[in-house]
Amino acid sequence: MSYKIEPLPDSYAGLGEGPHWDVARQSLYFVDLEAGSLMRYDFKQNKTYKTKIEGETLAGFVLPVEGRPQEFAVGCGRRVVIVNWDGVSPTAKVVRTLFEVQPLMDKNRLNDAKADPRGRFFGGTMRYIGDEFEFRHGELYRWEAGGQTSVIKGDVGISNGLAWDEKAKKFYYIDTTDYEVKSYDYDFETGVATNPKVIFNLRKTSPKDHLLPDGLTIDTEGNLYVATFNGATIFKVNPSTGKVLLEIKFPTKQITSAAFGGPNLDILYVTTAAKFDQPAPAGTTYKVTGLNATGYPGVNLRV
Repeated sequence: MSYKIEPLPDSYAGLGEGPHWDVARQSLYFVDLEAGSLMRYDFKQNKTYKTKIEGETLAGFVLPVEGRPQEFAVGCGRRVVIVNWDGVSPTAKVVRTLFEVQPLMDKNRLNDAKADPRGRFFGGTMRYIGDEFEFRHGELYRWEAGGQTSVIKGDVGISNGLAWDEKAKKFYYIDTTDYEVKSYDYDFETGVATNPKVIFNLRKTSPKDHLLPDGLTIDTEGNLYVATFNGATIFKVNPSTGKVLLEIKFPTKQITSAAFGGPNLDILYVTTAAKFDQPAPAGTTYKVTGLNATGYPGVNLRV
């Protein structure tokens, strides 16, 4: 298979994360996490816009709000806030807080989050100050409009990739510090995940060689795309067999997440990071074409 990897223009993010394809705007939204910034790549213009959220230092994820074109749910610290942004202006404002988790855990922050196919919030926390591999103080949450947050899983190191497969009735989840991808049986009517099972393991012979699974997406055939933070690779994995179907190689090591997008949902958009003085082109956001696969658009959050 001959896939092609190309950088998006002006797409640098020190810690790029949370790619989300918005069909209505034909745009890819993502974050520069530790800059407290939101980014939007406009497909038709082939142009990237960036905004700083006033008064915030972190932006863990960005989810468009259903029915409110200029509102986005963003993870700022341990709060999920609603940010108003026109997609162009260099600054954006927090207009209200939806909810907060772990209010007393001041060394934690929200990390990756998505809306499930019914528009419910799923996302989790991680240790932000100190060793997240030693202190497993994170949790994974579910929230839906009009309700309270509920804890799906405790004892989390770095809450990360999320994906759903309606055909297989599965939810997939990554805690980076477990070095693996888990599948859950998922009830799409209730949002309840049960029966966790390891379906892909990235442990190596010694801890220093373990690959770190990060973000996650899925194609319409049910294959998973697992980003590796220190591996310069996205693995295309069959979740039924655990077999690697393809290794997509990048010119930088810290691959953080991926999402399908483009007019035909056949472009894989990939965020990266430039943590710990990684050299260029670290932090670039890429598009991968020629994969002969299609995915699903991002789901807006229902509030």
